[in-house]
Amino acid sequence: MGTEMSQAHAAPAMPQETSASSSGQEGRGVEAPLSYRIGRRLQEYALLMRLDRPIGTWLLMWPVLWALWVASAGQPNGKVLMVFVAGVFVMRAAGCVINDFADRNIDPYVRRTRERPLAARRVSPYEALVLFGVLIAIALWLVTRLDPFTIKLAVVGAVLTISYPFFKRFFALPQLYLGISFGGWGVPMAFAAQTGALPRVCWVLFIAAVLWALIYDTIYAMVDREDDFRIGVKSSAILFADMDRAIIGILQALMLFALVLAGRSMHYGRWFYAGVAAAGLFFLYQQWLIRNREPAACLRAFLNNNYVGMMIFIGILLEHSVPKQ
Repeated sequence: MGTEMSQAHAAPAMPQETSASSSGQEGRGVEAPLSYRIGRRLQEYALLMRLDRPIGTWLLMWPVLWALWVASAGQPNGKVLMVFVAGVFVMRAAGCVINDFADRNIDPYVRRTRERPLAARRVSPYEALVLFGVLIAIALWLVTRLDPFTIKLAVVGAVLTISYPFFKRFFALPQLYLGISFGGWGVPMAFAAQTGALPRVCWVLFIAAVLWALIYDTIYAMVDREDDFRIGVKSSAILFADMDRAIIGILQALMLFALVLAGRSMHYGRWFYAGVAAAGLFFLYQQWLIRNREPAACLRAFLNNNYVGMMIFIGILLEHSVPKQ
């Protein structure tokens, strides 16, 4: 990754639309078997939904799990839990599809994204929109298993999800909008589904989740900062410039503080705070990784955030599972 970033900035030629059948016929004179062509299409759709990269699903899943366990005092409703786990998976896939649709003429000029199915013209925009529609339909079916209050919040969440990819065209801090739409909105939805109310601790956890998404997606944006700046895409990494590490550090401290406030509100004890402390140690490790702003190291720091969310959830889980002395 670092070697790629040091290369000349010649933009690649825009790939041309090609059909699977025409490429299969070229040089062979025969059409590939139907089963093979269907398999290839499904493989491209899976790549478009990022099924090969589950990190995004986990980063969206952890705040939802925090909220469900906090809201239910460690005993979430089984149906609610299953709906939210499936919903996170489906909505993350839908978000990836609509994001790549919006960026289909930008991604070919970014080293990390130029081989995505839409950018490489292996999937057409029409196919992407149909796939997005199917995923949204599945998500809507899932949310209708829940109560009317949660459904209303889900509609707001769907609007936020669909509008996010277009914010990076004009909004200087799209990672903040990502935090509100993807990273945090599952928290009030989880509280609504579990308790029918949105107490103060819900909004404190929401703030923590939004801050966390702003943190990890800013680190992720540092990987592409050079390309994004060249083609005019907005990002927090560009906005923060050489203050990026310091601002990320401040955001990390604010997120941990929000979690402490949530713990105090719930009268949590040592297990929860041990989880928060472990998350803080991972934040320190991320600061060390991004110290030289090398793209490969920044990508590792982004991936490391999975352990941050996991540690916080384990702390909440143990707080409700281990008998208090």
